[in-house]
Amino acid sequence: MLIGELAARTETSERLLRYYERVGLLRPEREPNGYRVYDDGAVETVARVRALLAAGLPTRVIRQVLPCTSAESTVAPCPGVLDALRAQLDALDRRSAQIATARELLRRTIAATETSLDASGGTLGERRDPAEI
Repeated sequence: MLIGELAARTETSERLLRYYERVGLLRPEREPNGYRVYDDGAVETVARVRALLAAGLPTRVIRQVLPCTSAESTVAPCPGVLDALRAQLDALDRRSAQIATARELLRRTIAATETSLDASGGTLGERRDPAEI
């Protein structure tokens, strides 16, 4: 199938499919006229790539993990894959902690600003409970 059909079948833009090829996630054949030709397995490959991206994996890790995945989204024991997945999980945990710290700081800043405005009788925009943010 040509890139347009793959894009339609996977609901992925042609531009994104070209990017997947450029970073080594897809490997289409080329016709003499330069057109990309994908086999039927490319649909499942794109689905797995998108699932791994949604899980927070960068393309460099996906390139390592993808050959070890199956249609059932399980990962075979390939060398280095578990280490790469664990490293990504650790990175996500660190980012999550940083975001939680930033959210708490923002909540406190909003609460302190509202308290200050209440004391001075001023107003500054719509009031919201900081716990809702």
